[in-house]
Amino acid sequence: MKTQYYTATSIDGFIADADNSLQWLFQFGETEGMSEDYPRFIAEVGALAMGSTTYEWLAQHTGFLEDPSRWEYELPTWVFSSRDLPRVDGPDIRFVRGDVAPVHAAMVEAAAGKNVWLVGGGDLVGQFADLGLLDEVILGVAPVVLGSGAPLLPRRLVTPPLELEEVAAYGRTFVTLRYSVPHPG
Repeated sequence: MKTQYYTATSIDGFIADADNSLQWLFQFGETEGMSEDYPRFIAEVGALAMGSTTYEWLAQHTGFLEDPSRWEYELPTWVFSSRDLPRVDGPDIRFVRGDVAPVHAAMVEAAAGKNVWLVGGGDLVGQFADLGLLDEVILGVAPVVLGSGAPLLPRRLVTPPLELEEVAAYGRTFVTLRYSVPHPG
């Protein structure tokens, strides 16, 4: 079981632009070879977490608040937010606030031996990293430079450094980098 941060990023380390848009990412459409990666990844996930901005972005772009069948995850999902968010009946979405440690324990239990996916955003993932609860970072690096926006991970993870486990190139556009996060002691 691993707690993983799996996301797309620009070369300069932003997961969304300054307007919280992903249009820079959508310009690529389906990249040859990458379409097999996500199904393999999600098959090993048993629970996921996201912050309120990610939840609201999904609501705006998928329409699941109007039609809950558009919620794309069949897994228990924890949404971290310090404010009230719109809710829907049907999907297993659990709204939480505060310390990530006890919620992580509940997520691990619900995942039943599978991985926990931290969907985003970067600050939420940073809270897991701060407590030593992040095991792996998987980045799909897009060939764009945004200059500003939502940072990949607004934390310093310097010592010990992340350990490169895998590199995969997809055509002349994307590279996927898989890093393990060492836990000292």
